[in-house]
Amino acid sequence: MTTQRRLVTLATSLIAWTLLTNFPFVETTGASPSAKAYFAGGCFWCMEEAFEKVEGVVTVVSGYMGGTAANPTYEEVSAGRTGHAESVEVIYDPTKVTYQKLLDAFWHNVDPITPNAQFCDHGTQYRSAIFYSSEEEKRQAEESKSAIEQAKKFPAPIVTQLTAASTFYRAEDYHQDYYKKNPLRYKYYKYGCGRASRLEALWGKP
Repeated sequence: MTTQRRLVTLATSLIAWTLLTNFPFVETTGASPSAKAYFAGGCFWCMEEAFEKVEGVVTVVSGYMGGTAANPTYEEVSAGRTGHAESVEVIYDPTKVTYQKLLDAFWHNVDPITPNAQFCDHGTQYRSAIFYSSEEEKRQAEESKSAIEQAKKFPAPIVTQLTAASTFYRAEDYHQDYYKKNPLRYKYYKYGCGRASRLEALWGKP
């Protein structure tokens, strides 16, 4: 974990007790269907912001996926001790947004050519990954990756992992909607980490 993010996280932890509220999952009753998709793109604070901008996304939950330990904590994951990646659970209305649209949003918010790192965060816990939950999601994920490779946009191979989804563990409450609850600290981290500038260099201006 980088010094910038460590400072931000430590500062947040000191006031976390003021932020401990419940963020329930979306209800699926009534006429509004919902589906879930899972991605890892480095800092889950930033991936929450990216996906919640997509029309048709209901909410995004920060958490951990892809490791071996049960009920991992942020301290364990950020230290690289569990094999998990910082991940997000995207809850969306499939009548308003397609999985393909979510894939497009994912790719344009990650660095797909740097292994086991995203921007200033390094380690397998910050790897980029698409966690598919069905054969159809796997097919679409593979096709989206192939399309980027065939476009020959980048000077290096795509290293983003495509792997079957496993248990998703919800992160601690103070991580949820961090970019909304702590906008100044969040912007300090996001721009200090070089995420915005690197994404623009890779994909162009949004």
